[in-house]
Amino acid sequence: WVTPLLVATRSRGKQAELRQLLAPLGRPIRFPDEMGLAESPVEATLEIFDDFTENARSKARWFAAASGLDALADDSGLEGDALGGAPGVWSKRFAGRDGPDHDVTAANNAELLRRLGGVAEVLRTARYRCVLVLAGADGRETVAEGVTVGRILEAPRGQGGFGYDPLFWSDDLGMSFAEAAPEAKSAVSHRGRAVAALIRALSD
Repeated sequence: WVTPLLVATRSRGKQAELRQLLAPLGRPIRFPDEMGLAESPVEATLEIFDDFTENARSKARWFAAASGLDALADDSGLEGDALGGAPGVWSKRFAGRDGPDHDVTAANNAELLRRLGGVAEVLRTARYRCVLVLAGADGRETVAEGVTVGRILEAPRGQGGFGYDPLFWSDDLGMSFAEAAPEAKSAVSHRGRAVAALIRALSD
């Protein structure tokens, strides 16, 4: 009997990606709702740091304590060079909107395009960054990071993915993340690379 790994996200998009990416660990993957962990107001206060690692660590520790299980948390975002690295850790809250994921995503994407209005394509370079923190029920922690590079498009392309994916052109794939098949995206994405780094760290 293998103890489940609690993955500390309520994002449907992240859940779908992480369930597939974490399969090589050989552990049952569970999300908060599946474990009967109702959403707590405390969760809104966990990502208050100006640093991906600290945000992920805060979430992982809280969910490990709440569940008594090993908990894995992700903090990730898009960093635009012409915007001094923004939206960065504020990617989820870039436009200051709350509400359904679809509405928040639409507002964030619109704000990104607004701020980059008139910026030449050659200056729209960007990267997606993901930091994972695994907080063990025994107090041990493992940190892993992944980065993928590209640029921010002038208009959305593709119907897949989530978040900023329709606006992120992947240099690896030669298309937007929203145009890519999920398996192709995961092979080169920031989250895919972070999970690969995590699995290597755990095997070491």
